Amino acid sequence: MFPAAPGVVFQALTDPVELAKWWGPDGFCIPRVESDLRPGGVYRIEMQPPEGDSFFLTGEFLEVEPPALLSYTFCWEDPDPEDRETIVILELHDDGTGSTRLVFVQGGFATEGRLALHDEGWSQGFDKLEGLLRA
Repeated sequence: MFPAAPGVVFQALTDPVELAKWWGPDGFCIPRVESDLRPGGVYRIEMQPPEGDSFFLTGEFLEVEPPALLSYTFCWEDPDPEDRETIVILELHDDGTGSTRLVFVQGGFATEGRLALHDEGWSQGFDKLEGLLRA
C-alpha cells in the first residue's frame, strides 16, 4: 500500500526524474533514465552500484494506461548468462482512502537465484518509494 493516490504513484513509477529517486536496491544511484512512455516506446536505466561500474537495463513498454496499468519488458544489457528478458506488470488500485494498492508481477526468470535477486531489489526500491511518498 502506498500513501498516495494512483495518479501520484503512477507518476513516480514513470517520470524519469521521480524514478531515479527510488529505483533499485539500497546503495545504488540512478545517473540517467531515458523513457518514451507509450506502448512500443523504449526505456533505458543506468544503475550505479556502490562499488564498480555502471550497468544498464532496457525494455519496451507494452501497456501504458495511466493511472491504473503499466507493463513492460525488462532486460539487462550485456546480461549474465542466467538472465533473460522478463515481463513486469504493475496494476494500481485506489483503495478509497487516498492510498494505492499496487499489484506487482515480474515473471519469466531463468533461475530461482535471479528471481531472488530481483525480489530483493524491488522490495528495497518500493520501500524507498513509500518513504518518498510519505515525505
